[in-house]
Amino acid sequence: MKKLLTSLLAVATMFTLTACGGDSNADKPYAGQELHLYNWGEYMGENFISGFEDLTGATVVVDYFDSNEAMYIKVANGEPYDILVPSDYMIERLIQEDLIQKLDKDKITCMDELVDAVKGLPYDPNNDYSIPYFWGTVGIVYDKTKVSEADLEKEGYNIFLDTKYKGDIYLYDSERDSFMMALKALGYSMNTKDEKELEEAYNWLVKCVETMEPEIVTDEIIDNMAQGRKALGLIYSGDAAYVMSENENMGFYMPETGTNLWSDAMVIPKNAENVELAHEFINYACSYEAAMDNSSFVGYTSANQEVMDELANGDYEGINAYVPRTGNDKDEVFEYDEATRKIISDYFSKVKIAASNAQ
Repeated sequence: MKKLLTSLLAVATMFTLTACGGDSNADKPYAGQELHLYNWGEYMGENFISGFEDLTGATVVVDYFDSNEAMYIKVANGEPYDILVPSDYMIERLIQEDLIQKLDKDKITCMDELVDAVKGLPYDPNNDYSIPYFWGTVGIVYDKTKVSEADLEKEGYNIFLDTKYKGDIYLYDSERDSFMMALKALGYSMNTKDEKELEEAYNWLVKCVETMEPEIVTDEIIDNMAQGRKALGLIYSGDAAYVMSENENMGFYMPETGTNLWSDAMVIPKNAENVELAHEFINYACSYEAAMDNSSFVGYTSANQEVMDELANGDYEGINAYVPRTGNDKDEVFEYDEATRKIISDYFSKVKIAASNAQ
């Protein structure tokens, strides 16, 4: 990819030096073409899109989603995109429902640049359909002036039931992550299909919302914890890295009972209209320059090994949330199971109702 960047930039420089006026993109390999990208909001560096446009001459049209489920609805309804960036379990669902296509491995040149731990994950063991974009874990962000690490080590996720912190906690408004927390607190797999274990997790969450007066949030947790507004909350590691970089009193803890090891990855839908350009975008997104722009700006862990190592020892030195934990056999990747998804969805709706009634 670096060779491609060098050659293309050389072409661009020669054209700039020899042409007087005119369209500076005219001689670029994908001049006049469009790439339709569907990505999470606030998930790209400041120069990420313009860098690809400058490199290729193409125009990138970006739509944003705030949940995998919202993304799925549009894709299932046939809206055409060239690149999606869904999460692990949703990629598994898209594969099962034949909504994404296999990658042309001859056109993917970036695999050697990627972190081994985020390649070959269970939802796509040979990376036939997906190439990682960001990865991380879920854990507990906490105010070190209010919460002791001894309490965290003793209680793990059960700290969210400790009345010492009543009215001083955030829960994350995500059915999967909430049930992961409850199931891990109870000592179960977050991928359990056992209905009794799922019911126990539901009861755990109901007890939490009825007795602990939590505030249920999504991205608001980032700025709120950076400003120390609560004692602790459930958070994604990339968001925790930002919080910790903004406030030295903040810490990040992952219970030894395990957590969610997640990955968001790039895939190409079955109905993509510019497959060639989509493969170019995947290689670009994995390159050092683009990945550094992304990760340094957003705060989530890069799938590019060189970028991850550099930031871990640079901008995020001493911030344990930046580099995901590996080696804990109780950490898991979400699996997709439709029957379990429906049970969890129904239960979480009831949890939200219980939370509203408790106010």
